[in-house]
Amino acid sequence: MVLCDMHTHSDNSFDAKSSVDEMCRAAISRGLYAIAITDHCEAPFIRFGDDCEFGSFDRLIPKSFADATAAREKYTGRLKVIRGMELGEPTHDPEQTSRALSYGDFDFVLASVHNIKNMQDFYFMNYSGVDIDDLLDRYFAELEETAAFPHFDSLSHLTYPLRYIVAGTGKMPDLSIHQSRIDNIFKILIKNNKALEINVSGLFRELKTTLPDESLVRRYRELGGELITIGTDAHSAEMVGKGIEQGIEVAKKAGFKSYAIFEKHCPVMIKI
Repeated sequence: MVLCDMHTHSDNSFDAKSSVDEMCRAAISRGLYAIAITDHCEAPFIRFGDDCEFGSFDRLIPKSFADATAAREKYTGRLKVIRGMELGEPTHDPEQTSRALSYGDFDFVLASVHNIKNMQDFYFMNYSGVDIDDLLDRYFAELEETAAFPHFDSLSHLTYPLRYIVAGTGKMPDLSIHQSRIDNIFKILIKNNKALEINVSGLFRELKTTLPDESLVRRYRELGGELITIGTDAHSAEMVGKGIEQGIEVAKKAGFKSYAIFEKHCPVMIKI
């Protein structure tokens, strides 16, 4: 089984702690073929510069790109290092999103939505008294817009809010009432030749499933989806590659015979 981790964060992300070199050495020690360094870049916050609570993306993302470039050269023949970025909320501020995309000649861009426009990250929300169904409807509506955004390669952690809703309420929301929106997200990705990420981080949280889970990955496949990426969302060297095998198994059960890594925004298929 060829293992590739297409979603990792180095200490160039505000919430991560290991250097790019440490992440790469961990990947080699665990037998990975490839690792993508995809540090956070929350597009709407770029304009705040050094006053941003997450740090200056004008500084952090070019450094991430440079660190990944150095690692790619250092570990040639031992590990494929893919220079990437996790671009958060790309539709919230088009001017800043264009700025983000100019930071480097990336191989791979993940698109994600961590918060609904003008609201805080799902991570920070208090879910008591919140209409969860309405919240998720608004979230998936934003994901429909994000899926149609042209300048990314894979849509990250489709069911991201569930990480925190389940932890905060102890209950799993009924996603069936949002299926038409989810189906439309899948159809947009398929039409535009974009990938869907299987994010395995949920396996190690209260959720205990991938994001999205096997049933939704299967639905994506039923609608004609062919491109998937698999990532840990690791924020430390200890988590690099952890759960990738389980992610591959989810893909296999959903009907996929391969998954993708990206080089210069072109998918390279890895046989399962």
